[in-house]
Amino acid sequence: MAKRTLVFVYNADSGLMNEMKDYFHKIVSPSTYGCNLCALTYSNTGMKSDWKSFVDDLGLPVKFLHKDEFRQTYGKMEASFPCAFMDEDGELSLLITSDEINQKTDLEDLKNLVKDKVENMDN
Repeated sequence: MAKRTLVFVYNADSGLMNEMKDYFHKIVSPSTYGCNLCALTYSNTGMKSDWKSFVDDLGLPVKFLHKDEFRQTYGKMEASFPCAFMDEDGELSLLITSDEINQKTDLEDLKNLVKDKVENMDN
């Protein structure tokens, strides 16, 4: 059986300066912040515990990458961020599009989307 890992990609770059810029952007102008995945899953103090528990209970490995880390790991793939991929033995397939994530307005909606996509991978 293939080894599967769910890979979430934020629409943000890594690094302390980027994290600080994003942190303040979310506070000052949350409606114009460019990463709905970040906005829904993080508070000003870190990853929301409800999201962390949900991800831990999915039953498969999950990793989170910033878009620059994603490109370093997987190369220059055409993708719109934020999104989620399924990595099956190094082969990526888009599981959740940026449009699907960006349409979600709260964490429960996002969790339901992820759960449905993961459950329907083999169908």
